[in-house]
Amino acid sequence: MATKSATQTQQQPKAATPAATTPRKPVQELRLGRLKAAIWENPTDNGVRYNVTFARLYKDESGWHSNDSFGLDDLLGLAKLADQTHTWIVQKQQEPE
Repeated sequence: MATKSATQTQQQPKAATPAATTPRKPVQELRLGRLKAAIWENPTDNGVRYNVTFARLYKDESGWHSNDSFGLDDLLGLAKLADQTHTWIVQKQQEPE
């Protein structure tokens, strides 16, 4: 039996709504070579918040795949991509509503 850490919580399933059944897409994707950042918009009571996921793209005999594991050669590019992502979010937050 798997145990949950203190930071994991169980959430009750929500009723299906059109928004819940439609796959969400990132509001922006940034690329730097094989690296990709997806920026996700999350509306809250206090305004819009942004989350970011990073992926490393690779191709093998079965096609293109992505992974969230990064090697030494990926780290400098990942840092640059994180900087570009930060800049995009800050600029977006400064736009008038």
